Amino acid sequence: MAAAAHRRYAEIMHDVEDLINDHKFSAYKRSVKHQKYGTQDRSKLKLLVPSVGVFFTPLFLEEAFIFQDERRRISSRRFVPPSFNDIRLILNSAQLISLTRSGPIRLVTFDGDVTLYDDGESLTDDNLVIPRILRLLRHGSHIGIVTAAGYTDAARYYDRLHGLLDAVANAVTDKEVEDPKLIILGGESNYLFEFDFHAEHFLKYVPRKTWMLDEMRKWQETDIQSLLDVAEGALCECISTMKLSAQILRKDRAVGIIPVTGPGKQKFTREQLEETVLVTQQILDLSSPGKKIPFCAFNGGNDVFIDIGDKSWGVLSCQRYLGGIERSKTLHVGDQFLSAGANDFKVRQSLAHPNLSHFTNTPLKARLACTTAWIANPAETVALLDELNMHSESQ
Repeated sequence: MAAAAHRRYAEIMHDVEDLINDHKFSAYKRSVKHQKYGTQDRSKLKLLVPSVGVFFTPLFLEEAFIFQDERRRISSRRFVPPSFNDIRLILNSAQLISLTRSGPIRLVTFDGDVTLYDDGESLTDDNLVIPRILRLLRHGSHIGIVTAAGYTDAARYYDRLHGLLDAVANAVTDKEVEDPKLIILGGESNYLFEFDFHAEHFLKYVPRKTWMLDEMRKWQETDIQSLLDVAEGALCECISTMKLSAQILRKDRAVGIIPVTGPGKQKFTREQLEETVLVTQQILDLSSPGKKIPFCAFNGGNDVFIDIGDKSWGVLSCQRYLGGIERSKTLHVGDQFLSAGANDFKVRQSLAHPNLSHFTNTPLKARLACTTAWIANPAETVALLDELNMHSESQ
């Protein structure tokens, strides 16, 4: 029975793989087919799944299923069918296999909370992800941390990431890594810091004009502040409507709500957070500044923030700053890819027409700029990087 199920599941994955190849690649050559000729709407996959986006690489789904079936025993289960997590991990494996077969990955970007460390915690020196990131640096990959945490001074980022920064500095001292390319893009796409062995806290601030995309230069400061004003009004409305024990926190490129400090500090419910995200997003979508300035409204676990820009702009900015890295050579690892209050989704979809992002201000932000891997916790990030190394060594 298990052998028959394994065969059927593998055949299904093979058929889906063929659909993706038809949508993106020729079945016989690694040349673009429907995408190349601008006829994506005619692909069978697009007809079956109208919302499907653009693929940056092929996906070896059949091989990935076989790999995961050996570990998760999917086809050996009698009563529990393939789950959401099974499919998520199969897709991750398919993406890793494709990336390693097309050559070395030039850039790996990470979310912060829940991806590198537990929510609200810091990246301490005993975190198991640190030696994996050092391994990527030794192999020549660049590293970017694209986080919602928006700070204007290096000390605040050092507090959150000191374990990694100290480890990279030690690796430079010991000559294990030469000229490591490690950057932090905070506030989703607003503040850039670069690793500098000689700088205080090992981080050097990079002026915005140095790394901004051409499209970002068109954003007017008056429109940015107008959008934040509208967002602040929407947040105040949510506080009043749901009787939230919350206070407004306004920054130069973001606005949000956080619990009122002091005794009896409230833990917001998931439903309250998601309602606040969706209400604020809808109000901004219908507003005049919301049609001019890209933004990201997201649930931060026990807060809600609206940032100017989003992670698609953040990852694209990393790619440009590090020398024009292709999207097919970039992997973003994150935990928020769901439809409500998430901020990683837009890294995946296409930004062939950057102006479109002005009208796609959904909270699913990370799938617009590169390939992605969806993890659920920091332990999965460690496992993913070990799997990436395994696939790389097998090539």
